[in-house]
Amino acid sequence: MGELAIHIENVSKCYSIGKKKDTSLRGTISGIFNSAAGSKEDFWALKDINFDVERGSVVGIIGKNGAGKSTLLKVLSQITHPTTGKIEINGRVASLLEVGTGFHPELTGRENIFLNGTILGMSRKEVKDKFDEIVAFSGVEKFIDTPVKRYSSGMYVRLAFAVAAHLEPEILIIDEVLAVGDASFQKKCLGKMSDIASEGRTVLFVSHDMGAVASLCTHGILLEAGSVAHQGSISEIIDAYMNSATSQENNVEKYAQKQFHEWDEKIILTDVSLINSDSQNIINFNVDQKVGVRVRFEVLNAEKVQPIPNIHISHSLGGKVMVTVNPCDENVFATKGKHEAIAWIPENTFNTGFFNLGVAISTLDPVEVHVADYDALSFEVVDNLNSLSRNGYTGKIDGYIRPILEWENKSMNR
Repeated sequence: MGELAIHIENVSKCYSIGKKKDTSLRGTISGIFNSAAGSKEDFWALKDINFDVERGSVVGIIGKNGAGKSTLLKVLSQITHPTTGKIEINGRVASLLEVGTGFHPELTGRENIFLNGTILGMSRKEVKDKFDEIVAFSGVEKFIDTPVKRYSSGMYVRLAFAVAAHLEPEILIIDEVLAVGDASFQKKCLGKMSDIASEGRTVLFVSHDMGAVASLCTHGILLEAGSVAHQGSISEIIDAYMNSATSQENNVEKYAQKQFHEWDEKIILTDVSLINSDSQNIINFNVDQKVGVRVRFEVLNAEKVQPIPNIHISHSLGGKVMVTVNPCDENVFATKGKHEAIAWIPENTFNTGFFNLGVAISTLDPVEVHVADYDALSFEVVDNLNSLSRNGYTGKIDGYIRPILEWENKSMNR
């Protein structure tokens, strides 16, 4: 094993969270005499975390929302301290965990660059030597002498990343705050992180974008419910994450709790499921199997609403595979009440692998999204029947889809 940049041993983090108070007369009187009763409970955001990170490694930390990723990064960045356990960090750490981390809102962009450099232990000359490069990368030259409290979130994160990446920390910790930036800036950030890794510095990267994680990271850590579920190569960790993601939660309960994006109060989702031809719920299917995406929703307010269901499918490693819109008569769903739509995907559409599926219910003219869950479910496509070998081919085919097309074959010899 090489020299360690980070050593974590039995680290746990506990928070005390408030419980809902009984506001009835009896509850209020009881609270006077027993103020501690039922007011707090312990929540273990991290539990017995153990891992090492070698110097020069690029490690992706992945997991579902609530798995403990952000808490772990805050502990590593010394923003908060662990409840138990030991952390050893060898080198200067720069963190970008949320918009404006480490920035003073009353100071200008220029002043914050020098402030961050001082925090990292750099001399004023070292920061000055990097200053022009930082400003050019961030693209905020025009506003560099403006207090950062007046920056937009995009400007904030561009300058924050530029500072964190260019002041040469030995360890760079990045949460998915980069999602604030536009696509071109995200691409530039990934390129810069790749450059940092090639220089032998250590990067910890949290993101739900498996394409970015796969392209940047060599090792991975999968967190589940505050604990390390798997460690290993990034391909192994992504597969483990997608396998756990396809063991889907109860979407009916999810939508009942409204754990998704409601754009207005006219329509709510009640269920999104992947089904086979017998209408049974499935989480994986064979390449030559026809499957349906079933979307159930309820129209609460039909005024000026022409609901059209649409589905969005992307590959787990990034890249949109398809968007398809229901070609239904707009009046079919334009009534108050419960509705169902099923999009049938023909057999031999997808290649093997993991895919993510999102749904939206929209009015198209003018375009208005009423409700959307762009992370509705994940599924795996397999080839248990070995359909390729039946056609005389035994190798692996690249790409996200592999349809069987109609070919026209003829000889040009006379």
